Amino acid sequence: MKLYNSLTRKKETLVSLRPGKVHMYVCGITAYDLCHVGHARSALVFDVLARYLRSTGLEVFFARNFTDVDDKIIKRANDDKRDWREVAQTYMRCFHEDMDLLGVLRADVEPKATDYIQEMQALCEELIRRRKAYATTSGDVYFRVRAFPEYGKLSGRSLDELQAGARVAPGEEKDDPLDFALWKAAKPGEPFWESPWGKGRPGWHIECSAMSAPYLPLDIHGGGLDLIFPHHENEITQSEGAGMGQMARFWVHNGFVQVNSEKMSKSLGNFTTIRDILEQYLPETLRFFLLGKHYRSPVDFSFDSMDEAEKAQKRVYQTLAESRALLTANAWKNTPFPAALAAETRQFEAAFAEALEDDLNTASALGHIFALVRIVRQVLEDKKLRASEGARELFAAFHRNANTWRDVLGLFGSDADGFLQDLRARQLARKRLDVPAVEALLEKRKAARRNKDFTASDALRDELSALGVEVRDTSEGQVWDITF
Repeated sequence: MKLYNSLTRKKETLVSLRPGKVHMYVCGITAYDLCHVGHARSALVFDVLARYLRSTGLEVFFARNFTDVDDKIIKRANDDKRDWREVAQTYMRCFHEDMDLLGVLRADVEPKATDYIQEMQALCEELIRRRKAYATTSGDVYFRVRAFPEYGKLSGRSLDELQAGARVAPGEEKDDPLDFALWKAAKPGEPFWESPWGKGRPGWHIECSAMSAPYLPLDIHGGGLDLIFPHHENEITQSEGAGMGQMARFWVHNGFVQVNSEKMSKSLGNFTTIRDILEQYLPETLRFFLLGKHYRSPVDFSFDSMDEAEKAQKRVYQTLAESRALLTANAWKNTPFPAALAAETRQFEAAFAEALEDDLNTASALGHIFALVRIVRQVLEDKKLRASEGARELFAAFHRNANTWRDVLGLFGSDADGFLQDLRARQLARKRLDVPAVEALLEKRKAARRNKDFTASDALRDELSALGVEVRDTSEGQVWDITF
């Protein structure tokens, strides 16, 4: 498999540092609020990466942390007049609830920052011993950036570039504006731990260096694109500066979720929580939408895009339901089946795997799924073909592949009929359709067709279409569905 490595700025073949086993650490949330779509994207990307690597036979050890003490958590606790521990516990629980709904598998370990305070202090002491860090009289500990010559190797930033924008805030006792905090002296009313430098609490960056240390060296360290600098740059600096060796072989970063081409974030106030979305859409629809773009590309979120995702997803599930019905009911005939369709079907599995092997290209993998759906629909809509032995083999292969999509992408694993019923219920609720009124119009149209009044029938079809209802005339009679 090839993955884009942010450290080398190119795609490279993933060769694990331990034969047959991959160690992956991903930066998780700071637990001070509900998760938005950006958090969902990051979680999904690394969920699919872990799923795919496991599907190839590798043993994946996956760690994803929680930051459970931080400036934002303390501020939220003060604003809500709650204990900071309660705030962190609440939003860690909410994270699990949201991710469980989205089908994100739990990590093998989920370390919390507050469980690693002693390890953080020991790391600070080691960095001070190596003269890579220093303590101030007020009880802060800073990393001495100029003592690490490779600083900037992940982000590509030079010290001169960083120096131009660096400032020392009032009250800070840095030797150099570039230096960053490892340990912070506690302010009145803040949580604190006793330390060799007085009462204090950890800086953000030191937390991940301490929590990931038991699993080094990492094959993959991941997170959102916004973490490259300063967080991941500083992690490298701390861990490697303390003599732990290379922290990670691959640094993998997912792109932003955007709204009107602007990054979705709480600070900008343009975020939509996962829970807001799941009030209107099925969880799998959000998962499908987010996997529809390559993980390194930005993805623009809108409810119109969610509608389009729902429409595409529905097509797959309808095809699964119709082909499953034929698989269980058909009497197969030994009639000719187009060789070109059979050949195209045989190429699918390899093409799907190749897409994921090429930098986890879920967008391309979904494209191959829809190519296969197109073939299956072509056969379903041909009365002669769909009863042939070749069709049976095609439908069986289609469902066999759907098991792979479920296991690797976390998609299309639901009972098709049940999913379509749930989807219809969500759409009806969203569109606020007056179902009795729709059914009354359908009865009028049925009567018009029975009386061969096709002018009235067409007018009623148009009236239904204006309400967001599509009517199809089949051998079983009228069938209606919701349009987008």
